[in-house]
Amino acid sequence: MVWEHTLNPVIIDFGPLEIRWYGLMYVFAFLFVYWYVRKSVQQGKLKISLQEFDNLMVYLTIALVFGARLFEVLFYEFGYYALHPAEIIAIWKGGLSFHGGLFAMILVAYFWCKNKKIELLRLADIFIVPLALGQAFGRLGNFINGELYGGVTSLPWGIKFPDAEGFRHPTQLYELIYDIIIFGILWKLKDKNYRNGVLFGWFLVLYSIFRTLTEFLREQEPSWIIGPLTVAQLLNIPMFLIGLWLLRRK
Repeated sequence: MVWEHTLNPVIIDFGPLEIRWYGLMYVFAFLFVYWYVRKSVQQGKLKISLQEFDNLMVYLTIALVFGARLFEVLFYEFGYYALHPAEIIAIWKGGLSFHGGLFAMILVAYFWCKNKKIELLRLADIFIVPLALGQAFGRLGNFINGELYGGVTSLPWGIKFPDAEGFRHPTQLYELIYDIIIFGILWKLKDKNYRNGVLFGWFLVLYSIFRTLTEFLREQEPSWIIGPLTVAQLLNIPMFLIGLWLLRRK
């Protein structure tokens, strides 16, 4: 069976203005996170007002986009963006680093929690459940864009992407699948009486393991590799260790 990627990443084209599936996926992710956490606030699981929650969502969304793009520019495609600086703002075309977005959100959340006298790990446990599924939406956007595919494969589900030779591993779909698996695990654990930080710890451990394994199949640019590992695999190491500490701490 022949699988060929023929999806159009653009939903509607208004000349210079385009509405892309990639951007729409992040809108879906935002709406799900907003619905889930707002419901948690209404149920008293997070002791803040709805107005404070709305403000927090604005801060975290800005942090996500800024941090994800900054990491992408600095650690993945610095050479390209140094030559094409105007493209840095074109986030609707793709190019958002998961690690950068996560780091920026944690940083902003830390200062927000310190100001509101809320435990950061409590906030992290609530947000990480919907964010795990939001990550799956992002990977679906990557697939529709025809980017971040894997190496050449002879497996029957290999896909011919428009700008790649041969049939490739659809690593975007592999990541979508494991993001849904992680979400399912967190969803099952979310109502258990665990200490703060356990859900977030499980996410860090599971995601770092799955992502590290998937990186071996992904097509890599030379700038993405440092020694025997990719940039993402190196970033996964502290993620895994922090997650393990959160799970094992007293």
